[in-house]
Amino acid sequence: MTRLPYVPGFAQGFASSLASGSASGSAERTAGEPAGDGRRAGRAAKTAGKALRDEVPRAAHARWRPAPGRPGAVESVAEAGAGRLPELLPIRVGRMVASPFAFLRGSAGLMGYDLTGTAVTGVGAQLCGDAHAANFGLYGDARGEIVMDLNDFDETLHGPWEWDVKRLAASLVLAGREAGADEDTCRTAARDAAGAYRHTMRLLARMPASEAWNAIADEELVSHADAHQLVGTLERVGAKARRNTSARFAAKATEEDGHGGRRFVDAPPVLRRVPDGEAAAVAASLGPYLGTLPEELLPLLARYTIQDVAFRIVGTGSVGLRSYVVLLHDHRGEPLVLQVKEARPSALLPYAEKTGFETPPVGHEGRRVVLGQRSMQVVSDVLLGWTTVEGRPYQVRQFRNRKGSVDPAALAPGELDDYGRMTGALLARAHAHSADPLLIAGYCGKGGELDEAIAAFAVTYADRMEADHAELAKAVRTGRVAAETGV
Repeated sequence: MTRLPYVPGFAQGFASSLASGSASGSAERTAGEPAGDGRRAGRAAKTAGKALRDEVPRAAHARWRPAPGRPGAVESVAEAGAGRLPELLPIRVGRMVASPFAFLRGSAGLMGYDLTGTAVTGVGAQLCGDAHAANFGLYGDARGEIVMDLNDFDETLHGPWEWDVKRLAASLVLAGREAGADEDTCRTAARDAAGAYRHTMRLLARMPASEAWNAIADEELVSHADAHQLVGTLERVGAKARRNTSARFAAKATEEDGHGGRRFVDAPPVLRRVPDGEAAAVAASLGPYLGTLPEELLPLLARYTIQDVAFRIVGTGSVGLRSYVVLLHDHRGEPLVLQVKEARPSALLPYAEKTGFETPPVGHEGRRVVLGQRSMQVVSDVLLGWTTVEGRPYQVRQFRNRKGSVDPAALAPGELDDYGRMTGALLARAHAHSADPLLIAGYCGKGGELDEAIAAFAVTYADRMEADHAELAKAVRTGRVAAETGV
């Protein structure tokens, strides 16, 4: 298989065209880089995508079986717990034991291991890396408008585009089963997610590049994905998201400190105060963080002063990582809360490299997360940045930035396939920022062969996740988890 090159920017491809004295280039280069004749480059990319069907048939994406020596559930949980705060591991395991869908959410690394045994086209994109159905949500842009997009990028890296699609599809099957949907409904949701991805990629391939870049905005999404049964749910989630602000969080999580300011209140195990030295280290890290922001935002943050720092647990897969909330006040005492969250290497990194996707050194894992997020979202948090605390890399972002989420495991059966189509469309748009939509559209084609293959994989893999979850749950009941993972 010809590995299509990853070109990080326009300038490199343009400069190589000038150096060679040709604007057309080879078929391989035009699949990943711009060329002087855009129409010819587009035809070459689409042709290259179609040619990949001979090397990697679309039906091959249905096939997966556990590899010999595959880690068991307890072993994979123990491996993922290495380097995390040991006192938080019981909470992480407890959340993963809640359901097979929750187990999947905490097992991005295990799925990365499994995906190396599936069909890989060799076409890369910036991946979310953890594109399960609960990692899409609402948040506020700089003007307070609500948008919907992918919203978790801890595992982001450059890798096989189909890995995100398969994780999304499998998660929809598990979420549907948890919600009590029948098997046909669950499989249909997975198939429709893949179909929406394919349809959206074909749509983006036909659009002018500048329009495709910002396509599938929030007001267009429901109609584009034919997700009209979700309208009521999205309206309820959106109304809740608009109330989910720093001010609301601060009002609930802080108290007067006796000196005219406010401080966080212990609420174990989720929120706890930290020693003065630890708080000072986090506060000091916000100085270097400012250097990762656009210069025009610095006067804004200069109007805030730091009030307090606390440790706060977040997520399922993230439990055990170091994560802080920082309370700031402006001249009126109005709060702004920042999250300072530890960033570790992507759990998918060794598996992407195993399939031939070499990732350049990132230098700083927080920077990797931030740049990956900016690459995939149409609109990102304006205060997104990175820093280092006591030698560890962190990402920094607004906390409770009008965030809201749809719980896919609580959707009615009639809403599940709508949600699958909507998330599949969002994922395609996110991938199209880094991968050529003509190339992927050429591979996916007009028919539903790929959709059916992804759905078949999703059902098979969901069955495996249920078995892994049962193994972990049994280990917890019998006490074996404490012996084998140190929990």
